[in-house]
Amino acid sequence: MRFRGIRPRTSQALAVAAALAVAGVAVPVTQTVAQAAPVAAEEGPKPTIVLVHGAWADASSWNPVISRLQHDGYTVVAPPNPLRGVDYDAQTLKDFLATVQGPIVLVGHSYGGVVITNAAAGNPDVKALVYDDAYIPAKGETVFQINAAKPGSCVTADPSTFLNLVPYPGAPEGDYDAYLKVAPDGAYQGFAGCFANGVPSGQARLLAAGQRPFAVSAGSEPSGTPAWQSIPSWAVVGTADHVIPPAEQLAMATRARAHVTKVDAGHLSLLTRPGVVSDVILDAARSAVRS
Repeated sequence: MRFRGIRPRTSQALAVAAALAVAGVAVPVTQTVAQAAPVAAEEGPKPTIVLVHGAWADASSWNPVISRLQHDGYTVVAPPNPLRGVDYDAQTLKDFLATVQGPIVLVGHSYGGVVITNAAAGNPDVKALVYDDAYIPAKGETVFQINAAKPGSCVTADPSTFLNLVPYPGAPEGDYDAYLKVAPDGAYQGFAGCFANGVPSGQARLLAAGQRPFAVSAGSEPSGTPAWQSIPSWAVVGTADHVIPPAEQLAMATRARAHVTKVDAGHLSLLTRPGVVSDVILDAARSAVRS
């Protein structure tokens, strides 16, 4: 019998190999499938993907991305981000990463980008960083400084117009938990227009009701030595982001030499365009396997 696309000599070789296998004679794979060895040699264990949420969100914001990554066979974890301060949050994540076995792809959304930038520094298991509508700070930069670097952020006006400040136990003097106001106020477009633009209105209301607060002091705490100086990076930039101006996201991504993907989305592309975000994470994960 002739098989389409297989030359006679190849067919004969396969037939001989099959006969020897039936007879119990071991045949080296390289004799029959010569191209298989290089591919196998390049493959390593799939990395664990660690997802870090930002301010005014929680780990459930990653659910549409998590389901896609799990479908592709990846182990995914999304630990809670305390939102207490850059050093505290980064150390919390650093301790968590120390419990993960094997290579890691570390992903941060929004303020989560600051946290992964600091937590991954010095960790040889972190093979790739992915920033989704995120801050990618250099050493000494702060969230508030980055927000104001280029025009267009909805969270740089008078804080009384867009924040509800709530005391919290053990807070340093003058520090508060900051919640985004739901209703518009002057130039502030409200929670839906500022933070959740592009999200269906019903879902935006749920997000506003369940938002996790961000300690005000975290916004002025300087970032440390950035892990992106030594770890390959990817960035998803929402071109309709109202929190971190797209121009500033691109400037930070360029400085970090990140692979950039632009997407027509607001600040929550992880919810509105999870397929795009997942594809970028998968690109980073495949690169991690090859490294």
